[in-house]
Amino acid sequence: MDLIYILDDEAGKEVLHVRGDLYKYLIKVRRHKEGDELKFRARENIEMLHRYRLDNIESRTITLSLISSKTEEVKSKNSLHIGWCVIDVKSIEKVLPSLCEIGVDKISFIICERSQKNFKLDFKRFERIIEASMQQSGRSSFIEFDIYKNIKDFIDKFPDTKVFDFCEKSLEESSDFKRVLIGCEGGFSSDEQKLFSSLESFRLNTPMVLRSESAVMAVASKILL
Repeated sequence: MDLIYILDDEAGKEVLHVRGDLYKYLIKVRRHKEGDELKFRARENIEMLHRYRLDNIESRTITLSLISSKTEEVKSKNSLHIGWCVIDVKSIEKVLPSLCEIGVDKISFIICERSQKNFKLDFKRFERIIEASMQQSGRSSFIEFDIYKNIKDFIDKFPDTKVFDFCEKSLEESSDFKRVLIGCEGGFSSDEQKLFSSLESFRLNTPMVLRSESAVMAVASKILL
């Protein structure tokens, strides 16, 4: 793990004191020494980048002094909101860091007919995973998470949604849209397909059947990168 910046709620103060696991990482792993410069951001004002100088190293504490603070946003030039029918939480967690790195703005989880109902989404855990990815990739904005009880509610709120489904039309390289709906394992039921029959659907140009998390990554990458 190599951090581009460090998230610390005290970032922005004239003097920072670092202890615990972060101390061990910076001194024991990264081998930082007095005089080194490090970058910090605070969650409450994530767009602001603070640069600190490491002034003093003690046995369990390091002291840093503020050099400068300025607005420095790091984000994708495009935006994407994914409506993602709920799948195994472990599979979601595996791809969250990559979705963060490529610039996904928002993920709305949807309980669809083929979602297993025993999966419990822990947004606090998701946020911790995203924070770790942000510090390693340099991204300066959080992914927003919310949940919908069914596909109808999601489509009613976002009628501009494009749908990833089995159909004739392939996603083109020049495609540019802001919102996409992606199903769970097994795809959408016939009743769900009727709900979005008036919406534009597309597939990826591959003969293979993709897992839901593979489809999310592939579609997000083509739109954002």
